[in-house]
Amino acid sequence: MKAFLAKIFAKRIVNKEQKWIENPLEAQDKILKELVAFAKNTKFGKDHHFDEINTYQEFKNLVPVNDYEGLKHYFDEVVTGKSDILWPGKPIYLAKTSGTTSGAKYIPLTKESIPYHINSARNALLYYIHEKQNADFVNGKMIFLQGSPILEEQNGLKVGRLSGISAHFVPNYLQKNRLPSHETNIIEDWETKVDRVVAETVNADMTLISGIPPWLIMYFERLIKISGKENVQSIFKNLQLMVTGGVNYEPYREKVNQLIGRKIDCIQTYPASEGFIAYQNSQQSEDLLLLLNNGMFYEFIPVDEFFDEKPTRISIKDVELGKDYVLILNTNAGLWGYNIGDTVRFTSLKPFKIVVSGRIKHYTSAFGEHVIGHEVEQALQKTIEKFPASVNEFSVAPQVNPAEGLPYHEWLIEFDQKPQNIAEFNKELDVQMRKQNTYYDDLITGNILTQLQISIVEKDGFQCYMKSIGKLGGQNKVPRLSNNRDIADEFYTLNLINKQQ
Repeated sequence: MKAFLAKIFAKRIVNKEQKWIENPLEAQDKILKELVAFAKNTKFGKDHHFDEINTYQEFKNLVPVNDYEGLKHYFDEVVTGKSDILWPGKPIYLAKTSGTTSGAKYIPLTKESIPYHINSARNALLYYIHEKQNADFVNGKMIFLQGSPILEEQNGLKVGRLSGISAHFVPNYLQKNRLPSHETNIIEDWETKVDRVVAETVNADMTLISGIPPWLIMYFERLIKISGKENVQSIFKNLQLMVTGGVNYEPYREKVNQLIGRKIDCIQTYPASEGFIAYQNSQQSEDLLLLLNNGMFYEFIPVDEFFDEKPTRISIKDVELGKDYVLILNTNAGLWGYNIGDTVRFTSLKPFKIVVSGRIKHYTSAFGEHVIGHEVEQALQKTIEKFPASVNEFSVAPQVNPAEGLPYHEWLIEFDQKPQNIAEFNKELDVQMRKQNTYYDDLITGNILTQLQISIVEKDGFQCYMKSIGKLGGQNKVPRLSNNRDIADEFYTLNLINKQQ
């Protein structure tokens, strides 16, 4: 009965969503006007003359682009419990994230923004049900690998990780199907938590598993080891679906399928503390439907202009296919001209679909090449297609002052299955990298750089590195790219590089 009702509900929601999908520009115009009108009496609204804004051009003239640091004095007032700072009233929650130069970030979640987070996660599943006409997974057990749902209280505001906050909004009809238990979910130490999750789920009828790919791999490997079985499918015979988010799934796909023992349907999502931005609404393509009716007004700055004094700043109306943009958010949680730090690339304009192409703060441009995440991921993927191999994790850093010869890009790669000929694999990876980035190609051609070099990381080396800096688990990911040697040097300090390559 639950599966039957899910299919009926899925059809209704998909039809409802189609209305804004067919009128995306109108949806975005309406949201901008509503956001500005709603927040005009807040401190930020008064400081930026929201009462004078009637058009997008006027909005751009009055609201600058900022990251967390640029808006920190407003966030600090919100955190102290003051009202009407960035959005009317006080937020219901503060989502705590890490990664800024001043420590933790506190992103507001308001009574207006929270439903969009919850409904978007639900709708991603409903699109799948509607397309497949199969909702059998709702009858089995579902696991959500996430942060602790225990929330702190700070100045009258509840504070926690987004995934922990979201755990409080799982619908009642799914609660009895949900694993792990509350007692396991609140464990902070990630390795202890994974072991407990394995113990609770190894004998369960799991049908849906959700988490970021590095967590899933760690969970699957422990599961196989503890059970003594060959692969995950021999443990969970009815496993139908995975839901991932946080990082590009493609570099992990082959490893995940290998651990499971077969190809499995996967829904990719793009959630962030700042808002639920996109999800995969069809199994026919890997790109993500940009959610243009989700309480957020989006802006875009071309990546190659971002560090200019006056970069181009556009709305959805003027984006182009195949171009990388820095994503800027204006939200019903009170974020204004907010640089989330991600770059996106449009794959379709009808409807508007994207892939996340990287992080504007995570790039390699020690020589002016400005290599971004999408380029290194694509180069590695295309190389693996030619040379059978599988990769657990990787990161790229410049080697500006080698002991001898020209500078180069160093790729730290942890292989699950090494290529038979690492030298040929290395050579092909460089060829693919030159195809992805013309500036890099010019530097190789001009003898400014020499061919990239692969350094093989010991098994579980990336987990060891993350543990050493206190960031194992949680929402933490190793940067694909660095513009300095900090991460690479730490791998050598910790003796995580295989000396016999």
